[in-house]
Order: sequence, then C-alpha cells, then structure tokens
Amino acid sequence: MKPVIFGLSGPELTPDERAFFIEAAPAGFILFRRNIEDRAQVKALTDSLRSLLGRDDLPILIDQEGGRVARMGPPEWPAFPAGPAFDALYDIAPMSAIEAARANAHAIGLMLSEVGVSVDCLPLLDVAGAETAEIITCRAYGREPMRVAAMGRAVLEGLAAGGVVGVVKHMPGHGRALVDSHLTLPTVTASDEELQVDLAPFKALASAPMGMTSHIVFTAWDAERPATLSPTVIDEVIRSRIGFDGLLMTDDIDMKALSGSAGDKAAGAISAGCDLVLDCWARMDEMVEIAARLPDITPRAAERLARAMGSVGRPSGDFDALIDTRDRLLALSSAG
Repeated sequence: MKPVIFGLSGPELTPDERAFFIEAAPAGFILFRRNIEDRAQVKALTDSLRSLLGRDDLPILIDQEGGRVARMGPPEWPAFPAGPAFDALYDIAPMSAIEAARANAHAIGLMLSEVGVSVDCLPLLDVAGAETAEIITCRAYGREPMRVAAMGRAVLEGLAAGGVVGVVKHMPGHGRALVDSHLTLPTVTASDEELQVDLAPFKALASAPMGMTSHIVFTAWDAERPATLSPTVIDEVIRSRIGFDGLLMTDDIDMKALSGSAGDKAAGAISAGCDLVLDCWARMDEMVEIAARLPDITPRAAERLARAMGSVGRPSGDFDALIDTRDRLLALSSAG
C-alpha cells in the first residue's frame, strides 16, 4: 500500500485509473464535485473503489463542511450551514450551539454513509482572528480556543454517530494566515507563546482519529519549511506538544503554497513525518510520479490508519429529526 490518497477524474473510474490504482494500491481516495451526480452514482463509485482494492475499510474522503465547502449539495442533497452559524449561536447559548453542531455533523455523517463515503475532512480547529484570511473565517467556529474545541469535539462525535471518521484541521493552526494557502505560501511570525492559542483546540482534541497539516511557515518553529514539510513542526509540535498520535495527512499537495514537482512534495511530506499524502486532482502523470517516489506505507502509519477507520461503528440515527433539532436550535440566534 502506498501512503497516498488520490483523487478521481470523473463520476466513474476510467480504464487507465483502474489499471493504475490496482498497481499503485493507494491508501484511499477523495471525492470532489466532478465525481458526484446522484446517490446511486456515488454509491456505485464507492462500491467500485472498495471492490477494486479489496478493502472494506478503504477510506473514501470528502470535504463536506457546509457553506461554501460542500461537494454534495442541492438538489440531490440539502445544504448545510458552515461554522460561523454555530459560532453566532454560541454567543447567546453555548450548550445549544454545541448540540446544534453535533446534530448537524450527525446528519452529515448519515448522508455520507448512505453513499459509501467514510471520512469527512471536518472539523476545522483553526482559531480565527481579526486579520485571518477569508478562506478560513467563512468556515471557522470562532475566535476563542475552547469554543472552537467544544464545537470541534461535538462535530467529531456527530460524524462518528453517523458512521464517519472526522479529520481535525489544519494542524498546527491556520488562523493566523493572512493569505490563502491555495494561492500562495503564508508565513506566520507570531511567537511561540502567542501560538499557544492556536495549539489549544488541537491539544484538547489530541485523541482525534485523523488530522491534516497546514501549508504554512511558522517562523517560531521552522523559518525555512511549511508545517507539511517540516520534521520539526510534525515531530516537536504536532506529535509531542499537541500530543497527536492519530493518522496525519497533508493538505492537498497541489496547493500553490508548496513548490516543486508532485513527487518532490509527496516524498518531502512523508520524509518529514506525515503518514499520508493527499493529492486531489487526478492528473495521471503526477499520480504516477508520486507513486514511483513514495515508499510503501510504514507499519506505524498503517496501524494509525487501521485504528482511525476502526474508531467508528455502524451509522445510526434519524436524518430528518437531526436536521429539525439543528434548525430549531439555530433559530435561537435569529430570535435573540
């Protein structure tokens, strides 16, 4: 098994993809809107991926946060709110906000499980600030670490009840980035002491099954390399200070924050200590290069992956009742 999660080019596997994936044996896959048409098609696609690799516990990922980051949406599936909706409710009713976040995530989990998606790249544990880039503020759960942690924990619990593994992101924190790492490399010059605020939600949820790195340079820890490619940040900060021992994947290595060839970036991330590389765009030449450059998954990373996928049971719950609970609670913020 190669320590990589690959994207797919369309709503069904091409012959070239089938042949390549059988040979490369990636750890998992990630779906985007280009892969999604309706319930029957997505379920057929996820079934075909599991059959292709012969793994019932194959992680099939998606970014289904709500708001602007939603790969499954109307008219086939309902729209879901993003983090700021729960943050606004927390201002007046913290426990209601936590319960609304849990019910919302539980419903998302049921929706994903129904079509064979087993991992959701949620929750964000990034602590927003006054100058945080809009790519994060439109998704974050707030500006106070313990508020973010409380709602992040509820989201993990809700997803798990729906049969889906959650991913805490973007370690060790994206809230101080003033630019979008999809477009350029952010550099954070905050001191180690100041960065304790950013670490706090991740420390509180250090037992999360999966985590995702950020493509950000933190000069207090490593002035030369972004977190994804930094052995110092991964070992000393994420693994040791945060105490995270779950499955650690990169953010998408195609983002413009990282430079170099696809193979260089993938190999660099694994060498730095990431367990898995996330490569989203299904460019065959780049996937072939990545597979050629990566070693087989390490026993420790394989154990973390198996532990993460085994951390949730069968989905249970009533989708409509969960949506009703969420909406009744969120209505309190507009009433207030």
